[in-house]
Amino acid sequence: MFERVPETIQTEVRPIEKGGGVRHMLSRLRSYFFWDPLVWFYTIILGCCSLLCSFFDSSGRIQHGFARLWSRVILGTISDPVRVEGLEKIDTSKAHVYVVNHLSALDTPVLYGNLPFQFRILAKKELFRYPFMGWHLRRSGQIPVDQQNPRASFRSLSKAVTTLKENMSLVIFPEGGRSPDGQLHSFMGGAFYAAIKAQVDVVPMAVAGTYEMLKMNTWHIMPRPLFLLVGDPIPTTGMSPKQMDELAQKASNAIAELYYSHSEIPDLRGQHLTK
Repeated sequence: MFERVPETIQTEVRPIEKGGGVRHMLSRLRSYFFWDPLVWFYTIILGCCSLLCSFFDSSGRIQHGFARLWSRVILGTISDPVRVEGLEKIDTSKAHVYVVNHLSALDTPVLYGNLPFQFRILAKKELFRYPFMGWHLRRSGQIPVDQQNPRASFRSLSKAVTTLKENMSLVIFPEGGRSPDGQLHSFMGGAFYAAIKAQVDVVPMAVAGTYEMLKMNTWHIMPRPLFLLVGDPIPTTGMSPKQMDELAQKASNAIAELYYSHSEIPDLRGQHLTK
């Protein structure tokens, strides 16, 4: 279920490098000694509050509220606006599978802080092992996925289908992890299998700007405008699980169009076709 569909881009690209100098050093110091400690402080305090509330609310709705507050406080602290486009096209009262590219640790605050509805996430099992974050994920009803264990993956997908049929939307990063170079990478099929089995629409979304703002394996936050871009829903009515790769490709193409039109990262799709 979690095999990747063929890649549609060439990913050999160097990350965007920013210049040095005094301003760059001051920016680093601001991140390391002010913003990063504040983010950890918010995470610990609100994480504890969320965990306590989880003993009184098994639905996950209160925890979702704390996740939204955590996200908005973080984005507000680093003074970074998020521009949301296209959400008005979606009937958010119905369950959908929202698939989105994954660039940075800031993607999650962007999603929780700007999607005005309850949702659950399908996330790597490893994330559930982290203190606070993992505890919150488990007790708030998020769905762990073991990408190395097909039987466990199938159980997770069955739970995802049940969640969708209960009219709860899912938000999924189908690349399976953060992009190390800012390029859109190949998609796994699990999200699309769940959408087809539940017969719900797939909504492609793109986050842009978070890679440039906070790259993978760094603590240096460099503020800039962020975008959350929502594409047209892709219906799954009448589709069979055998068509999940076809559905994944449609979603990948839609996300790529949204992402590269708003990103500083060059669009390298199709480069391999000329080689």
